[in-house]
Amino acid sequence: MTNTPAYRVAPGADIAEDAVIGAGSAIWHLAQIREGAVLGADCIVGRGAYIGSGVEMGAGCKVQNHALVYEPARLAEGVFVGPAAVFTNDHFPRAVNPDLSPKSASDWEPVGVTCEQGASIGARAVCVAPVTIGAWAMVAAGATVVKDVPPHALVAGVPARRLAWVGRAGEKLVPASDGTDAWVCPVTGEWYIPDESTGGLQLASTPVVDAPRPAPLVADAADESAGPADAPATTGGDSSTSTDSTDEQDGSAR
Repeated sequence: MTNTPAYRVAPGADIAEDAVIGAGSAIWHLAQIREGAVLGADCIVGRGAYIGSGVEMGAGCKVQNHALVYEPARLAEGVFVGPAAVFTNDHFPRAVNPDLSPKSASDWEPVGVTCEQGASIGARAVCVAPVTIGAWAMVAAGATVVKDVPPHALVAGVPARRLAWVGRAGEKLVPASDGTDAWVCPVTGEWYIPDESTGGLQLASTPVVDAPRPAPLVADAADESAGPADAPATTGGDSSTSTDSTDEQDGSAR
């Protein structure tokens, strides 16, 4: 019998004794996992990242270097949190009460950020709780999210607003060629349809065989007016989107 954990812990990482870390996970240098946190299998927590007390993370999540995930955040499977992103947890942050006495835990009620399956949060983005980031949605680098983001939406800016729709592959969707209100991923050919219950999109329940690949996107006036904010379908922390190319020694989530 061995006491060797089924996950990797780099020197200097601080993991509470009662935290639960799933098999195959990696906790990098100077990361802190607080009491009662639960991480699923194959999660990665980058250098200097913080996972608050009781935070729940599903399998396959990546929290990049110096990201701050404060309790009571909930991350479903496959959520990406880019470098230095922040999940807040206080409606009305104050250090003291009106009489200048220090605030205690009983003086405020924590509120959390919820990320649904496959959602991506860009580098240095701020999610102001309480908000929900819908499944497979993408928050661009540097955005400030102050209201719920529907599934498959790409949002950017301060405050964040929707610029486009994205598929599970992360690519922008384009209108279907059949004239319906469906959307198509130009990479995978997956079709998406409106979901009235969430205000976002959902994967078509019946896969479309040999779905036509739409023509390449041509920037229109709306895209051009959006300026550089439209470019970051980029969330950071990925060599393909150029924000965090740190190697494994620095706690990269790659």
